[in-house]
Amino acid sequence: MAAVDLDDLDRYIVYALQRDARHTSSSDIAEAKGVSASTVRNRLSKLESAGIIRGTHVDVDYERMGYQLYTIIFCTAPIPERERLAEEALDVEGVISVREIMTGEENVHITAVGRDSDDLSRIGRELSSLGFEIVEEEIIRNEYTNPYSPFAEGVGDADNDQ
Repeated sequence: MAAVDLDDLDRYIVYALQRDARHTSSSDIAEAKGVSASTVRNRLSKLESAGIIRGTHVDVDYERMGYQLYTIIFCTAPIPERERLAEEALDVEGVISVREIMTGEENVHITAVGRDSDDLSRIGRELSSLGFEIVEEEIIRNEYTNPYSPFAEGVGDADNDQ
């Protein structure tokens, strides 16, 4: 897949939305970059059409919702079946994300939540029945994310402190 050529405004739009999509408007971005809000909306539409921006995601505190166990399950899937199995894993109740890994034996990482160890055992059994070999399971305490900071180039220091 060929990379799409992005300019400073495109990269800043991606950065601003990664930082806080819910509280960032086209007008906010326009003001920061000295362009009109309609320019930002047009660029945003093009970024979405090109598949660069694929959506916005809610950061959920599963523990506060009663799902005390947040885990990553390291699996091995036969390479010819890896993509199909990764997609099927999303149908298992409790699975919230799946990553296909290009190298190594543990070539699928599955993130799941459960209320108790019985939930995690059920998820493990269902993944095994799909065809995954479960190599390891780790309980996650916290997860932190950050926008890709080089996309913020050209923005004043005050804007980067938010």
